This record gives sequence, C-alpha cells and structure tokens, in this order.
Amino acid sequence: MVNPPINMARLTAMDATRAARVLNEVREATLAGRRARIAPRPVIEQSWGRMLRSGVDPEHDFRSGLLSSDELRRRREESPLRQVLPVLREGLLSVADVAQHIMVIADAEGRVLWREGSRQVLRKADHLGLQPGADWREDVVGTNGVGTPVVVRRPVQVFAGEHFVRSHTTWTCTGAPITDPTDGRLLGVVDVSGPLKTMHPATLAWVESVAKLAEAHLREAHQAALERLRAVAAPVLARLGGRALAVDRDGWVAAVTGMPYVRRIGLPTSVAPGSRWLPALGSCTVEPLAGGWLLRVEDEPFATGSCRIVLDLVRPGRCALTVETPAGSWSRELSPRHAELLFLLCEHRSGRSAARLADDLFADASRTVTVRAEMSRIRRYLGELLHHRPYRFHENAEVEVLLPDDPRELLPRSTAPAVARRRAATGCGRPTRP
Repeated sequence: MVNPPINMARLTAMDATRAARVLNEVREATLAGRRARIAPRPVIEQSWGRMLRSGVDPEHDFRSGLLSSDELRRRREESPLRQVLPVLREGLLSVADVAQHIMVIADAEGRVLWREGSRQVLRKADHLGLQPGADWREDVVGTNGVGTPVVVRRPVQVFAGEHFVRSHTTWTCTGAPITDPTDGRLLGVVDVSGPLKTMHPATLAWVESVAKLAEAHLREAHQAALERLRAVAAPVLARLGGRALAVDRDGWVAAVTGMPYVRRIGLPTSVAPGSRWLPALGSCTVEPLAGGWLLRVEDEPFATGSCRIVLDLVRPGRCALTVETPAGSWSRELSPRHAELLFLLCEHRSGRSAARLADDLFADASRTVTVRAEMSRIRRYLGELLHHRPYRFHENAEVEVLLPDDPRELLPRSTAPAVARRRAATGCGRPTRP
C-alpha cells in the first residue's frame, strides 16, 4: 500500500517544532530506504532521487567557492533581472523584518546575485553559505528553494526536513523561476528564505505572483524597445527594394518590407555583420541597426544537404537546439514543450501528425490545436528544415539527439506519456543518430 504524501496545509497548522519533527522522520526513513509513515511530496522525492544519483552527501554540506567580486559585479550588470529589482523588492521586502525572511535572487546557473532582508536572518544565512556569489545549484547543495526551481522550472517550497542536506533542515525557502517572456529562457530564480517558523503555505502563491509581475514588467520593456527599433527602421526599409526585416538582438521582428510579417526569426547565438545563413530565410546580409539588425534576404536556393541538427537533452532544464551549415551555425535554448516536441520528432523521423503528437503529449489525440500552435512557433526558427503534414525534419538534414546517461534524467519535468515510456526504457546512455 502506498502511503499518502504530506499534506502541507495540515503540516503548517502544527507548531514549528512538531512540523520539523514530522519532516525529519520522513527524511530519515526515505534516505535510509525505509517506508515513511507519510510519503514525501513528489517534487521533493524526485529531487532527493536526483541527489542520491549525483552523489550529494546528505550529512555534510558542500560549499563551492564564491564568485570573485569582479565576476559577481559582471553578472549583476549583465543580468536581465537587474531591470526588475525594484519590482521584486517592492513585492517581497515590505514585511521582511516582521516576517523574518530574506529575498534571494539567483541567476540561471543558481549563483546568488543579490540578497536582502532581515538583518537577523541574513546572519543566519551566512552560516548556511547562502551569500552573494554562492553556488546554490541543486547538485551542489541539495534540494533547496533556489536550485530545485532551476531544474523543474516551476515554483517550489522546501520546508525544513525536505532539504536534502541535514544542516539546512532548520531552514525554509520558497523559490519561483523568472523566465524571459520573449522566448521562455530561464533568467533566474527569486526566493524567500528564513527560519522554520516563517513557514506558511501561502508563501508559494505570493512568491510566484511577484515573479509573474516581474515577467510582465520585462514584457512591457521589450515592447517599448521594439517600438523604438521600429521608428529607427522605418525610413531605412522605405528606401530598400526586395525582402528585408528589422529585428532586435533576439530576433523579434520590428518591421518588414517586401514580405509577409513574421513575429520572430531564429538568429545565431553570436550575430555579426556580413553574409549569414538562417533556416527561416536562407542567405541574408546582416547590417547593424540601433537596438538590432537589418536582415536583407538574398534570393538564393535553399540547400539542406549539409545541414546538421543537434538536439541536446543532456542537461535537465537546459535543453538546446543547434543547426550547423557550411554558411554558419546557430543555437537556441528550448522551452520544455519545444524540447518534448522535437524529441518526439527525433524518435519518429518518418513524421508525426498533430493528432499523434497530441496523443504522445497528453494521451488525448483531440488536443491538436495546442500542438499546431507550438509547432507553428518551432517552424518560425527552423523554417524549411521542418516540414508539416506530417510534421518531420527535412529528409536531407542530418539529425542527432544527445541524451543523458541516466534514462530517468530525460526531460525530468515532462509528464508526456511518450516521454515517460522512453525514460523507462534502457540504453539511452549514448548519443543516438535516429
């Protein structure tokens, strides 16, 4: 008989001492391989499993070196989260001293960039190594409210004994990822942390709502930047013949001439002026514009014979797609849904209909509208390298998918039935060429 998972609302109704005792009992039994009276929550149990497989020591905390002051300064200056610091501070620090908590902001690698709040709690955080420049990745310090949201890409609350490392079990933390609203790329995590007595189930919704507010602020700033680029590009495009686009540095389109409007063009990781090949457009001349690029399309035939597509699923939560051609290459970090869909197409090189993909993802073949919308977004950056009716990679393109050594680490966040079946299979420890 499977024990029911912990009911957090019931647990938080207890006093802090009793709640800590219950959680520690669950932790001790589970890590010792015994069945606990109450099962850990799924998100915590899955994280503990990752820790055990990666060799994190639950009895001794490990602290990697802090970033140098110069490196910390550089990361702060380059982080898009710098733009939303006022939003995060206003939403999370107004009651910091009364509620006895601190706000922690980390980048997409789990490195702590900023830390503010109750002075008393900041001193306690120092003893845990939760300092600016510290590495709080899950596979370094165990299950926690900074590193675990980086992996699972959703808000996570970690109470006391739910922390994997014993020295953290007097602590409570709640973290929510902040993603770039323009492309779904993880920017970092905002976390509220404090002693066990600060535990409250409403904290999760609170932190998540502030993270969403920060994303909305980034979305508004992006739209304003596109408007400025559109004003710069309008007189330039008016003088041109043929097909041309003005795009920002992430490929979002501000204006076009001589062709239908598209929302976004997939750009290489590093863009420079000159002749470039893009999957969605073919050969282009790239010229700088204030705040972006001018792409002048050269009408040359599309060639895929020497194209190579690499889908990298090795790192959980950091899936990427790379396209390599003689004219250049580009890479792109994928959203979880796009990683799922491209993996399924790698598994089925002959093609997959929208209905079959819907069944693979949701066990519901009727959900074709969702599938078609996502595939349309993928085709915006893969262009003619991805056919439809059925959806499939171009027959002349070489396709490779890189899989993690441990089958259980294949798209660990995915609940798609087809992915779950593949996780359960063996032999995905080597790169495969479908």
